[in-house]
Amino acid sequence: MSNITNEFVESYIRELLPEEEGLFRDMEIYAEEHHVPIVHKEVAALLHVLTKSVGAKKVLEVGTAIAYSSLLFCRAMGHDGHITTIERNEDMIHQAKLNIKKASAEEQVRLLQGDAEEILRFLQGSYDVIFLDGAKGQYNDFLSDCLHLLKPGGLLISDNILYKGMIATDDLVVRRKRTIVNRMRSYLETICDHPQLETSIIPIGDGLALSYKRQEE
Repeated sequence: MSNITNEFVESYIRELLPEEEGLFRDMEIYAEEHHVPIVHKEVAALLHVLTKSVGAKKVLEVGTAIAYSSLLFCRAMGHDGHITTIERNEDMIHQAKLNIKKASAEEQVRLLQGDAEEILRFLQGSYDVIFLDGAKGQYNDFLSDCLHLLKPGGLLISDNILYKGMIATDDLVVRRKRTIVNRMRSYLETICDHPQLETSIIPIGDGLALSYKRQEE
């Protein structure tokens, strides 16, 4: 259980949603067997709907892992959509490249290896959607560059922002996670009060924040 919502509600929603097939199902099995975190089923469904709703064609992702969410975005955008995704773990990059190849998505996915904070500083262009799913304690470090890269009217999506419920109550905080919890709380305060953003926090999966970048005056 995620501690974000009641277990019976979580189970009911996941049972309602159709099961993945083919490569996506294979990736889910791989993630479970190798303890690789991927987006929860209900979060994947929301990402699909949001991507289609805003007509996104350019996505930036921080935290590729095995490219599960990268390929979700590709599917939602269609063949004329493109995603730039950043990952620093070599083992994850190897598996991500295999999955991207299996999906025949090499032309849609640009996979950049390295530290996201460094890479973000040198990226150019603008993105319709930016998905933060990397190191939880670094979201604040990424924010300034992400806002620079996000187009006005674009959507910043931040995953795991309630972090097993620990962000909402000290009763659940594990001592070794205290620094991450404090940094994530600071991040949430920042995006909720930021003059460029309108933010909604949604208690699904491990917690999701949706931040709309206001149109420039």
